[in-house]
Amino acid sequence: MWFTRTRTYVWAAGAVLLLVLPFYLDRFWLQAGLFAMAAGIGAIGINLLTGATGQLSMGHAFFLAVGAYGYCVFAGEGGDGLTGLGLPTWLAAVLGVVAAGVAGGLFSPIAGRLRGAYLGIATLALIFIGQHVLFNARDLTGGFNGRDVPPLSLFGLTFDDSELLVANVPFGSAEKLWYAGLVLLLGGALFARGVLRGRPGRAMNAIRDHRIAAGVIGVPVARYRAAVFVLSSMYAGLAGVLLALIFQRTVPDYFGMILSLEYLAMIVIGGLGSVAGAVIGAAFVSLLPQLLTRYSDALPLVSDPGTGGIAPGEASRYLYGAAVVAVVLFLPGGLVGVAARRRSGPDTRPEPKPSTRSIAGATSGEER
Repeated sequence: MWFTRTRTYVWAAGAVLLLVLPFYLDRFWLQAGLFAMAAGIGAIGINLLTGATGQLSMGHAFFLAVGAYGYCVFAGEGGDGLTGLGLPTWLAAVLGVVAAGVAGGLFSPIAGRLRGAYLGIATLALIFIGQHVLFNARDLTGGFNGRDVPPLSLFGLTFDDSELLVANVPFGSAEKLWYAGLVLLLGGALFARGVLRGRPGRAMNAIRDHRIAAGVIGVPVARYRAAVFVLSSMYAGLAGVLLALIFQRTVPDYFGMILSLEYLAMIVIGGLGSVAGAVIGAAFVSLLPQLLTRYSDALPLVSDPGTGGIAPGEASRYLYGAAVVAVVLFLPGGLVGVAARRRSGPDTRPEPKPSTRSIAGATSGEER
């Protein structure tokens, strides 16, 4: 009882803190938080696929690109020789997510039948196809230089840098998008939590742990795998739309293989199969390079790119690479597993969570 009440107070205090932060933080910290929110949405999607269902995907960045560029195409006015349909931006955002889901649906027959390293290699091909399209379909993507992102307009509010005074505090695009990002992250987390706690979640876990046994008891394995792949793609599309709105310009280089690897690192560090773990891991991986960039002058061995030391981006990859190794060796349940063990007390063990063996089994293609 005491623990439950304390946890409620902590959640309430955290919610209030998140709501008032735009009144006190500068633009750098707000953008860092927004990147973490977008990464959290995308990480929840891939955790449903890899952590809960045991399907390895290396093509998550492809679906983020579909969402980001889909929004630009649907909302753009078509100037500068670029294709744009000029739809209302809120509708364009929805259609960007739908486009990512459609792309996942086109690939879902393959995702429903392949497993392990075979699916990982197949999804890796999506990255190469996507990069080729992004760099060469200049009418849609703008090529190497990318294209501008139209600001979102919703209920008469435009999420751009036009100044809006709230309690005598000027709100720009970052402050406005902060609340939109909170709503999207909360909605995505609650929906994923409902899926995992319901009948679909039990079926997904059964497929991950014992595929043949799941099929014997009546679980349509191929159908569930395909459906989860589409759902994961839509989460990635939503994250892509939010990233486009934050960046205000989309560039093809961002949506490469490194981004897909970062999403896998997020769910391993945070905790496979856990919504909270996906958000925690996303915050760690997305915030780390920005913090290193911000404080590179005060950190040893870290310096601005081209000045002779280790660049902040490289240093961040070393650090969360080391974090992945540490989690695999010492914290198989991820960071969220540490909190679960503390909550369970010293004399009891929590119910086993999906560990990094879920990815190990997926990459090897072996069944338990």
